[in-house]
Amino acid sequence: MRLGIAQSFLESVTTTTVPPISHNEVVSDFKSPESGSCACCCHGGRSDSWRTSAVRGHRRARSYTAPRTGISELTGIEHEPPKQPLVEVPKVFAPAESPLEQLPVEVLDEIIGQLALDSPPSGYTPRNVDLINCLLTSRTIHVATINTLYSNITIPHSSIFWKFLSRVSDYPGLGTIVKRLDLSHFTSIGLGRSRQVNSEVQNMTSRTLLKCLELTPAIQEVLLQENLDDDIDENVLCKLFFGLPKLKAVDFCASSSKPFAESFTSAVTTLIDSPMNLGLRRLSLHECFTLPSSVFETLLPRLPHLTHLDVSHTRVTDNALASIPETSCLSHLNLGRCLQISGRGVVDFLTRHPATQNLVFLNLACDIARYRLLWEVDVERLLPALPTTLRSLNLNGAKIRRWHTSLIRPLTKHLEELSLAYADLTVHDINSFFRPGPLSSAPSSSPNSSPPSSPVSAPTNEPSIAEESSAPWVEPRLHYLDLSSIPAITQSSLFSASCVLLSPTSMPLEVIELGDKAISSLRECRNTNKRLGWVVKELGRRGWYVRDNNGAGGNHSGRRSWKMGAMWWGMRKCPVAWGEVGGLYGHYMFKK
Repeated sequence: MRLGIAQSFLESVTTTTVPPISHNEVVSDFKSPESGSCACCCHGGRSDSWRTSAVRGHRRARSYTAPRTGISELTGIEHEPPKQPLVEVPKVFAPAESPLEQLPVEVLDEIIGQLALDSPPSGYTPRNVDLINCLLTSRTIHVATINTLYSNITIPHSSIFWKFLSRVSDYPGLGTIVKRLDLSHFTSIGLGRSRQVNSEVQNMTSRTLLKCLELTPAIQEVLLQENLDDDIDENVLCKLFFGLPKLKAVDFCASSSKPFAESFTSAVTTLIDSPMNLGLRRLSLHECFTLPSSVFETLLPRLPHLTHLDVSHTRVTDNALASIPETSCLSHLNLGRCLQISGRGVVDFLTRHPATQNLVFLNLACDIARYRLLWEVDVERLLPALPTTLRSLNLNGAKIRRWHTSLIRPLTKHLEELSLAYADLTVHDINSFFRPGPLSSAPSSSPNSSPPSSPVSAPTNEPSIAEESSAPWVEPRLHYLDLSSIPAITQSSLFSASCVLLSPTSMPLEVIELGDKAISSLRECRNTNKRLGWVVKELGRRGWYVRDNNGAGGNHSGRRSWKMGAMWWGMRKCPVAWGEVGGLYGHYMFKK
């Protein structure tokens, strides 16, 4: 028996011993005039182009023999035609009986909700096209899609607001579905009209805005901003504060016009002689600097469930902060650039008030060109008392000296964002945040440029330098570090071998914010930046030196639950609603 060739596409045939065949027999087998065809070919006739192959008992390629010969004549095996693949006929379901429609309502809502776009609107590009197509699928899918489509309403232009208002006016049931009214992207830019002409169109006015709020009684979040401050009159504010029992969050970002301030003051004045409390949990008056201090002293005591408070660049006072009910549980607090508060009052509030014991986001930044909020004694009182729940701390402008590193280093074990702009620190002091080593000790009498914050220094549970040196080293959790306007931090100091900020030792540090001068110098060092694995990024008035994580380290997301949808590091505006940041909110959060 001859061995066949080892190929998977050859057909092996096992036969008994065959006697030798003479040449004449072979020729006679091939040429059979009686049949008109050769003995080894198919019964359809012979072609001169076919190769003669009549060596019995040998392997023949299936690709040669099977299409052309009766396979049974060569191998004795009956030929089976190839099986045709089964084509499944799609099953037709009766209306409302498909597996998707049979799912529970809660599960179906979650599935349809994945089609909703959370990204900010850009121009006039249609959004949520997939949801619109789902409306035409079936009655069951239509109902689930309507719930998703009308749950969060984003209004970028007055024409879209008018269409929405007309729709809920014709079908009031749709207004009961709305949970969020997002006007943070609202603008008249790009419509070819000025603000005055836009007001004459009468699509977005105080009257239509009030009607919209009346048609959405179950609304929970209302996001407003400065482009609407002339349309936010006293009636609209009274509706927001007293007429929407389910309202939990409201944002008046940068609303500072004179009519808005007068209307806000009139609406809040009604609370002076009233024991009524408001159900708001998240309130943002970011950059509302025209509101008088009396507004905060009247409004804040009426918020017993407050969790998010942004009063950056306002006239809030120490008395207003102290009047916040003890039942509140603040997780986000923004007091940046507030001129009417004092370092002593802020430290007393943060260290003694029950509402500040679980803070996650805290902004105490100040503009040192106008004033300084925290001096040395305030820093020494505040840092040891900060809770371990804190993830973002902004101390820009505080009087931080070298001996304060022993108070800052323990915070880096749980902080993810730390801002120390204008601090009096050296490269060695900043290195101590990322590697064990000796710390700078305080002088015998620390100089103070301000009066003591309290007659008796506050007790501290912070370990001493000797105790901390002997303790086991814990890796820091810093992802973002603001070192703007620190004289010791320059392009040359960052590239020096003595600085560990750009090395793997500083991981998980991803972003270093720097001043204009340092960013301009780093921008010119393209080859060095590429070799070190860092890139320069700029947006608005801010610049960052960012670790390039596209290499072996992978791309790490900056999304955190306490950011409520924001992905960038170093936000300066407190969010009050979960979602992607854009529009005017993005400007005040990351550009300014």
